[in-house]
Amino acid sequence: MSTNPDPRLEQAATRPENDPLSSESASPRRRVAVVAAVTGMLAGALFLGTGKAQAAWQEIAQLLSLHGKPEPASANVLSEHEVEVLDQMTPQSQAQLLLERSINHYRGANDQIAERVGRWRGKIKLDQQLKSLFMTALNSDDLRVRAAAIEIDLACRDLEKSAATVDALEHDARFGEQGPRANALWDIALLGNRGIEPERAAQILLASIHDQNVNIRYWAVEGLAYLGTDETIAPLLQAFHDDASPMIRERAACGLAQSGMLSEKQRRSAVPQLLDFADDASLDPETHKWVFQALRDITGQTLPHDVAAWRSWYNSNDGHWAPVTRDSQ
Repeated sequence: MSTNPDPRLEQAATRPENDPLSSESASPRRRVAVVAAVTGMLAGALFLGTGKAQAAWQEIAQLLSLHGKPEPASANVLSEHEVEVLDQMTPQSQAQLLLERSINHYRGANDQIAERVGRWRGKIKLDQQLKSLFMTALNSDDLRVRAAAIEIDLACRDLEKSAATVDALEHDARFGEQGPRANALWDIALLGNRGIEPERAAQILLASIHDQNVNIRYWAVEGLAYLGTDETIAPLLQAFHDDASPMIRERAACGLAQSGMLSEKQRRSAVPQLLDFADDASLDPETHKWVFQALRDITGQTLPHDVAAWRSWYNSNDGHWAPVTRDSQ
């Protein structure tokens, strides 16, 4: 096992060599065709008159704009052709294709991952391309995409989803050297998130949350965020408020606000305590800044770093506001 189990801490993977949008992979004929198509549209509009040319350009500019509501590229359904050829692909290629489709919210992709991931265990690895997809999926705004990433990570690490796996990992998670212990904490958290003894997983993680070794505390806090059960919120809040390490406080804040596997409803339950933190003079300026950042990430509100403004907004909404993430769908 690696002594650093989290690929998010490693340098991000480079763009795949077969990226169809890269200038290196696009054929000269295709580039000429695209340029010719746009030029032809504009030339034709100019031929018809200045007013129509301006309208045509505005239409193109609107199409290419980065602003406005999402514009679907297709019906985002996993194609029948892709499903038909999956069995002819290697497990590695299956995982790459389906995780990419999951990231882009193609219907049917997660169903295929759920059906196949058990057969991938020990047969796929986080190579450069899959690691890049994994990191993107783990930061998706959709918890189901994050769950797909976790399932694939467990398969890459050849971990059976069973109580016996937790049995095998527990000693290292509690008493191992730093590298194996960090790995075990991470693995147990992911297994717990996927329904393997989540209460036991929480107990194992909580046993390390006050460890003298800051790296162990880091992985205990990360593990709690990815375990994602209701009982992880209070210890994350405590770590955010009380841990001596700024790194740990920041990671606890991220786990509460945006990263990890807590649902939006679970994150919202932390808002009253975060409002108290915002009014707590014992916290240093950096932690206060993180409090307001967490409030903004959870609620979607763009209020100033002023506790009175936040309390006024919260009280006027009676603790209720429109969902801002996909997990409510």
